[in-house]
Amino acid sequence: MLRANLEAISRKEAARILIARQLQVTSLTEISGSAPLTASASPSQRPVTLVFSRQHRLPFLQALSDLNGSGMPAGEAVRLLSLRLKDPALRALCVELWTGLSEGLPLSRALESHPEVFDLQTVNLVSAGEATGNLREVLLRLIQYFTEQKALRQKLTTALAYPAFICVVALGLILFFIFYLLPRLQMLLTSLGGQLPLSTRILVGLSHFIVTYGLLLAGALAVGAVFFWRWQQRPIGRAAVDQWLLRVPFAGPFLINSTILNFSQTLAVLLENGVTTAEALRMTERTLTHTTLQRAFHDATDRVLEGESLSLSLHKTGCFPDLVIDQLSVGESTGNLAPSLRDLARNYQQIITNQIQTFTTIFSSAVLLFAFGFVAFIAYAIVSAVFQVSASFKF
Repeated sequence: MLRANLEAISRKEAARILIARQLQVTSLTEISGSAPLTASASPSQRPVTLVFSRQHRLPFLQALSDLNGSGMPAGEAVRLLSLRLKDPALRALCVELWTGLSEGLPLSRALESHPEVFDLQTVNLVSAGEATGNLREVLLRLIQYFTEQKALRQKLTTALAYPAFICVVALGLILFFIFYLLPRLQMLLTSLGGQLPLSTRILVGLSHFIVTYGLLLAGALAVGAVFFWRWQQRPIGRAAVDQWLLRVPFAGPFLINSTILNFSQTLAVLLENGVTTAEALRMTERTLTHTTLQRAFHDATDRVLEGESLSLSLHKTGCFPDLVIDQLSVGESTGNLAPSLRDLARNYQQIITNQIQTFTTIFSSAVLLFAFGFVAFIAYAIVSAVFQVSASFKF
């Protein structure tokens, strides 16, 4: 049992601080109105610095939705989560949210105090759910939206894992030949004398260049990468890189399709939860990360606010395929824009999945062919050198 004095403005604040420090409060006694509070607590583990991030958003919404769906009010659900959750960071987040709720703030305002976890879109949707009494439905749609985004990121990470492994293996094999095997073979062939064939001389020259200038070249590349990264962080650099990426054969279509998926998912969620079209379009615009496409969507949104249809405005940007424009036009004419956006998101989620699979297959095959080709070249250079040197001996 641990007893200590703690200065706090209230008993509630003292309890919040102790729980955030991973301490289980057993008793809390106020000495006087101006004196510190005396707290008895048992440490569950050593205090750690807790950092909140976007990764806590989906688990919190899922836990809150489960309790709220069973009939528990949102405030009481947050209070219970602050006591029951096992994840220290997630529990501390709930403690801080409950502090705001206990002071009279609505849930959306409490979420807004943690922008590192809850983006503006989430806050506005929760606010709309509170105003309309449909918080449970809003939470379910947010969970579906963030789950789909998480699944797509996992697909991309999983798809890139195998090509990355192949690259590491191929690079390791090449470095093994250049730095270990080839120098020993070169010493043997030099001691035997004779003229080496062209392929062997090329291989030896490449090895000598990498051994001599490899560190210098790696340092220059590292410095160049740092300067490029810093330039790319600036608005002019980011715009130039994004514009160039749109012209790259695979990256361009992938970026456009990803933007269409993000646009359709986000706008559908916002419209389904009662957000006005103007506000929904502006909020969707802020979720787009590609500067060129974001600027085009911004211009389209301006035209929509001036009275033009969404499909026609997007068509004038030249960034959206005709099939997307036609599908949005049908949704607008029938008054079913949100369902049309949902269908569009499902289609493009499958399109992006197919693109990822195609890219990984092509990239993996290209890396394997390069590795096998280089190994075959090394083998040919070694065998031809051995034959030429052995042929120079006269028996």
